[in-house]
Amino acid sequence: MSDSGAVLAWLVIRQDDNGNRYRVGRYATKDEAQKIADSLDDRGHKQLYWVERIGTPAL
Repeated sequence: MSDSGAVLAWLVIRQDDNGNRYRVGRYATKDEAQKIADSLDDRGHKQLYWVERIGTPAL
């Protein structure tokens, strides 16, 4: 939880060309996280971005 008391349950994850995964940020809503992931994905890099809820493993 942040100082404001909001639960930041949504993550944006980036995977690079070597398969390494990094947490880009935590967000309160899925929509907010998806907007960030989409904006990063639009940059034309080869990295893969996705959204997942904390506690839900990626497939």
